[in-house]
Amino acid sequence: MAGMIRPSDAGPGPGDPAAGDPASDAPAARAPVALTRFDRGERVLHWANASLFAVLMLTAVCLYVPALSEHVGRRGFVKTVHVYAGLALPVPLLVTLVAGRWGSAFRADVGRLNRWSPDDRRWLRSRGRDRSARLGKFNPGQKLNAAFTFGAIFVMLGTGSIMRWPDWWAVSWRTGATFVHDWVFLALAVAITGHVVLATSDRDSLSSMVRGSIPAAWARRHAPRWYEEETGERLDRPAPRRARPVRRG
Repeated sequence: MAGMIRPSDAGPGPGDPAAGDPASDAPAARAPVALTRFDRGERVLHWANASLFAVLMLTAVCLYVPALSEHVGRRGFVKTVHVYAGLALPVPLLVTLVAGRWGSAFRADVGRLNRWSPDDRRWLRSRGRDRSARLGKFNPGQKLNAAFTFGAIFVMLGTGSIMRWPDWWAVSWRTGATFVHDWVFLALAVAITGHVVLATSDRDSLSSMVRGSIPAAWARRHAPRWYEEETGERLDRPAPRRARPVRRG
């Protein structure tokens, strides 16, 4: 399959059927060592958005923190950079979404992010502690984060436009836009910080957004449904976690 990276053909070795070992397991010998998690289009989109978000966060802090604003200076220039970075933010997303083959993997992942299984709901209710939940390519936390970030982009775009061109709007709209923009910015700052912390704590996951591939062992452990989807191999379902007996004293 296109999403699988298999061991190179280096001739028969120990345990290889071609070496005459009757105890060898042919399906295991063909098991992939890595899977393609993100194609080039998705990686370009991710890093383009990450760069724009970084610019927006830095310029926002410079605009909102008086001491820092005085130190940086050139408030008008910083504000202009902030506005145009905000206007550009949806562009990579929308372009990739409609871009033929370049965006095909991204569109497939959008579908995955919008589908919830009973295992997802059980994992969420257990706050990730239920190891018997068989997850797909994205866990429920990632799905919620993607939904929030997608919605926040357009909320920030709308409220920021009202703040940038205030003469077109009533005072009540300008006041409401400022309030919403500020609070959604704080929520985004928390969500993005959490995303960065979690991403950097998982080297395999972070590497997949740089190189595109991820070890098959990671997929079997963290995303068994997706592993099965990519390889056609059926994995054993873990036993459900039993509740601890309540001690009565």
